[in-house]
Amino acid sequence: MACWLYEGMLMFGVVFIAGYLFSTLTQTRHALDNRHAQQAFLFVVFGIYFAWFWAKGQTLAMKTWHIRVVDRTGHPLTQARALLRYLVAWLWLLPPLAVSGLAGLPGGEMTVLLCGWIVIWALLSRFHPQRQFLHDAIAGTRLIHAAPADSVPLKKPNTAHR
Repeated sequence: MACWLYEGMLMFGVVFIAGYLFSTLTQTRHALDNRHAQQAFLFVVFGIYFAWFWAKGQTLAMKTWHIRVVDRTGHPLTQARALLRYLVAWLWLLPPLAVSGLAGLPGGEMTVLLCGWIVIWALLSRFHPQRQFLHDAIAGTRLIHAAPADSVPLKKPNTAHR
């Protein structure tokens, strides 16, 4: 979960650049103009970001926390499987957001519902035989520990005197 939070902080930069690009290209002058189109654009940008990095094995946050995503057999993900993982991972957020939207819940109640859903969703991994999150089980992926590459040891200088 710490990696997930760190990924969210890094995504701020992606959102900023993509939002600026969208606003510039569409000549959007007000934040609420074209907001659904901008949300769709960000959805696609996020998909490209995650599918690209997951197919390479790690995002920057995953690299920091020594986590790698692989398929069930331990091989790197294909672009298609990485995209499937991205789409299924939206189950972390979409159900409570849909309920909030349909019920017309105010922001505070929506936040409580969203946080409660995320906690329940995370706890469900404890019931999976391999302790996987449901989106990984559905997408046929798994997270593994990726030990950092060993650094080359430095030779000690010869301090012996003759």
